[in-house]
Amino acid sequence: MATVPENLTLHRYDCTNDSYTLDLGNGVSLTLMLIPAGEFMMGSADDDADTRDNEKPQHWVQLTQFLMGATPVTQAQWRVVAGYDPVDIDIIAEPSNFKGDNLPIEQLSWDEATEFCKRLSQKTGKNFHLPSEAQWEYACRAETETAYNFGPKITTELANYSGEVGQTMVVGNYPPNRWGLHDMHGNVWEWCADYWHVSYESAPQDGSAWLSSGEDEYRTLRGGSWNYDPRHCRSTSRYYGQLSNRNLTFGFRVCCSPP
Repeated sequence: MATVPENLTLHRYDCTNDSYTLDLGNGVSLTLMLIPAGEFMMGSADDDADTRDNEKPQHWVQLTQFLMGATPVTQAQWRVVAGYDPVDIDIIAEPSNFKGDNLPIEQLSWDEATEFCKRLSQKTGKNFHLPSEAQWEYACRAETETAYNFGPKITTELANYSGEVGQTMVVGNYPPNRWGLHDMHGNVWEWCADYWHVSYESAPQDGSAWLSSGEDEYRTLRGGSWNYDPRHCRSTSRYYGQLSNRNLTFGFRVCCSPP
């Protein structure tokens, strides 16, 4: 696996992956990046000064290809899909604390994020879902082994974190990783499908969501957010929330089976 050099510059963010655009209606679209099949070492190494016990043990995971949203779901995208026929629960069109069509949706629970995926699946006939933790970390890393997908250090030119901006930022404002994914570090924590587990002992190695033996009333979140420090924005950092938790730092992005 390649390691991103410390002197990586912004002009080197060239994405060669295929992208797919889905018309949601009302002039709003959703861009999905094709994430290639592969394998990687998930979790933090013992020599990582910022590591936590819940990021261990490191373990190999092998994944098939999948599609992932190029950005967190925006408020415009959420509003359109909130108008689709309901599947399990009602969702409101304007839940966010910070308002803006191209700001990431926030202030929504895991249940509501899952309802979004179900409505989108029902409307399109495709299998939309929240990413597994393994899918999320694999896609975030994009074949890197450093703390962040752009190198060992984070700066305000590369991500929205530590309250520097004071709120969420327009998605896509920062450079993407080499697989075309924006905002994987900072901006909003992103809901994943997995139950919360306090370590990776006995974790799946096929990239699937871990939906056994954990705390099923809690689900995982990845990526850090606009008001969390760099340690929480690393590729390996993990957090969790109750299914019904809403927070102005919680958002999500979608995954889908490839065409």
